[in-house]
Amino acid sequence: MHFTSEQRFDDGVLEREFTLGEIPGILWTPASGSAPTPLILIGHPPLGLRRMYPRLAGRARYYAAEFGFAAATVELPGSGDRPSRPELEEARAELRRALAAGEPVTGGIVDALILPLVEQAVPEWRAVLDALLALPGIDGPVGYEGGVISIGIRLALVEPRIRAAGLFAGSFVPAAMFEEARRVTVPLHVLLQWDDEGNDRQAALDLFDAFGSTEKTLHANMGGHTGVPAFELEPGARFFARHLK
Repeated sequence: MHFTSEQRFDDGVLEREFTLGEIPGILWTPASGSAPTPLILIGHPPLGLRRMYPRLAGRARYYAAEFGFAAATVELPGSGDRPSRPELEEARAELRRALAAGEPVTGGIVDALILPLVEQAVPEWRAVLDALLALPGIDGPVGYEGGVISIGIRLALVEPRIRAAGLFAGSFVPAAMFEEARRVTVPLHVLLQWDDEGNDRQAALDLFDAFGSTEKTLHANMGGHTGVPAFELEPGARFFARHLK
């Protein structure tokens, strides 16, 4: 892991940009804290890390300053300044075409859009996690939140170091991921926008029902895809505090 820049904010939080091979990312750490320092991996949609930075940095700095967590995010494959992946671009174009035509989004479109992303992003997240936990002062335990929900499902299933997950029910989910969800057992905190214009509410509810976790909580709020209320930040942080401290 190579750090390429750093800045310290007025709240004492240190922000460092890094690269791990071809994977760029950002790490935020609290001003001080007693070991072990829990770590939250923050996912985001494939819109580019720079575009998502204000939202990601706001969450990460809140976790670090108010709860003493470290937090990190990475650029997704084929997103931002990373090399494009033609198959993902084709799937996104087909999705846009179907939505513009008022046609149903088929399982084939969803699979082509999401599954290749999951197959590459999850091993990358695990490699970044290895490097982060090797840094002085970051000892875990580890949580994951946000981003493409299928990535969170796969990570929660295959990565034993993740002890809890906060998931956003706001992205298309391949049918195969429902079977993986049934095998997820970590505590879950799931956010759902009730009027999400781009996703099927019933599918989101079915996915929540499918999770095998004995502790799972669903917070549903009125509003569209980008309207998650600001007040949801605190209960999400307290969920992680219960399970990571």
